[in-house]
Amino acid sequence: MSAPTGPWLVVGLGNPGAPYAGNRHNVGQMVLDELARRAGTAFTSPGGAGGRRPQAVVADVRLGVLPGGAPGPRAVLAKPTTYMNVSGGPVVALARYHDIPPERVVMVHDELDIPFADVRLKKGGGEGGHNGLRDTSRALGTKDYVRVRVGIGRPPGRMDPADYVLRDFATAERGDLGWLVDRAADAVEAVVLEGLERAQGRFHTKP
Repeated sequence: MSAPTGPWLVVGLGNPGAPYAGNRHNVGQMVLDELARRAGTAFTSPGGAGGRRPQAVVADVRLGVLPGGAPGPRAVLAKPTTYMNVSGGPVVALARYHDIPPERVVMVHDELDIPFADVRLKKGGGEGGHNGLRDTSRALGTKDYVRVRVGIGRPPGRMDPADYVLRDFATAERGDLGWLVDRAADAVEAVVLEGLERAQGRFHTKP
């Protein structure tokens, strides 16, 4: 399956503000920071039609490198500045502003049901109780967008999952966190350069 033409919208889910920046729930935004770093750019607050600004910070980039060395496809990287459970509004506003259909929307997010340091890719399906995805599906009117699922594992013992995702990564995890963020960023680039099926073939196999 070939990748569709046109720009992409890549969204990293998380909560705004310094207290949340290192939380497991914010790993999607960590991945977006890595993609912006690779592109040599920074996030800025966009303008909007009629003076309305999307509730997000964005970076307009070329993702990856095509065979022969040409820059990869254009993508709008976005980090919503709303809280996680109301992520859908910024996503749909940016998709409409840039005329990007749901099949070229990539959501990067934490995933409890995947072991820490694994990355999985899918299009459509359920949201697995993830409030950011649920609100995005509602706002877009479809579940048929790509998800880059960054594994954070299940909470230990009887810890409430809601508490677990709002805690920073444990000391034992931090040594592998940079590698995980880097791998998830590679997965985003693979989706836009190679298409979902080929990217799944690469990233669903243990390195």
